[in-house]
Parts: sequence; structure tokens; C-alpha cells
Amino acid sequence: MRFGALISALGAASVLAACASSPTSRFYTLSGPSSAGVQSTAAATVPFYFELAPVDMPQQVAKNQLVVQTSPAQVKVLEEERWASLPADEVRRALSADLTQRLGSIDVYGTSRAESATVYRVKVNVQRFKSWPGAQAVIDAVWSVRAAGADAVLTCRTVATERVATGYDALVDGHRKAVDEIASAIVSGVQSLTALPASAKGSVPRLPCPASAGVTNASLR
Repeated sequence: MRFGALISALGAASVLAACASSPTSRFYTLSGPSSAGVQSTAAATVPFYFELAPVDMPQQVAKNQLVVQTSPAQVKVLEEERWASLPADEVRRALSADLTQRLGSIDVYGTSRAESATVYRVKVNVQRFKSWPGAQAVIDAVWSVRAAGADAVLTCRTVATERVATGYDALVDGHRKAVDEIASAIVSGVQSLTALPASAKGSVPRLPCPASAGVTNASLR
């Protein structure tokens, strides 16, 4: 009996020791200071609405674990360093908060609204989401803005590259700043469309993308 009790005690101690030594996962989010200051906007005060569709993300990084570059041809999946939600959801949530704040508008994607309301539909396709710890965070995105019911669509590409210090907190902050840069470009795109006369929104000449070192490939059709 004493021997059995001793074995049980040793087994329990081993389990506790193993639990104590297990690595602890850390969770990161792109919802940070840039979106924390968003103020609530009364529906009666917004000049228009916008709909931000779900963001497309490369399959290589479409997972909860952080995927970091170790060389131009190799990546490493970090089991203990994780996103609070999938990267596509993190980018969409941060973009929506940024656009809400900067446009003084409301994201009505998936929400009922008045048929007569002016709505700008925003679509973002992230083609590269690169994470180089201690070097840079890169988000290469093609995005488009279209007024609901209009034929004209502005399509642009933004390559946001942010230098980052060492550490995963700095890497995530770099991606947050990259999202901010993309949001700024989209805001300029929306403002370009809102400035068009009503008679020109169905068929207009080529409209340039927002002036930015990271924005290229403009088209309006």
C-alpha cells in the first residue's frame, strides 16, 4: 500500500512538473492604438456607409500561429506565438476600425440598411503578408472601391513595408502600421469617388490611385 501510494505521489508530481514546464502561448492582435480611439458615430451624421468584405489572405499564413521568414525561401511556424484570430479576420477588423474613424462612417457589411443610402463597397486581397523578425513587416494588398449601383470601380495596389525592431511585439506593431497605411490609401480612394459629380459615376475617365510611394497600378473602369 505504501509503495503504491509513493508511486502515485511521484506520478502526480511528474505531471505537475510537466505542466509547469510547458511553454505558454502568447496571443497578438492588430486591433491596437490606431483603432482604440475610434469614436461612436451616430447614424444620422454619416454622409455615407461602407461595406468592407472579408479579406483574402495567402494560404501560407492563414493560420493562428505566426509564420515568420527565416530566409527568402524558408518560413517557420511559431506554435507559442499566435494571432488572437485568423490573420484575415485581424486585418479586416483593424481596417474596418481605421476606415470608420477616418471616414466618419459606419461599416454596414452584413447589416441591413436603407436602400436609398449611399454605400461604398471595399474589397481587399492581401497577396503577401511577410513577417521578418528584427527586419520588416510587409503587407502587399490589391484593393478596390466601388459605389453600390455604379459601374465605376477604383482598383489599386498598396505595398506597405515597415521596418521593425527585434521581438514579436515589434513585428505585430509593424503589421499594424502597414494596415494603417493601406487604410489611408483606401480612404483617399473613397474620397476620390465621392468627389466625382453624380453624372460621372457611371462612366468616367481613368482616375489615378492615391499619391503614395506604396500605391501603384491604378485603374478606374
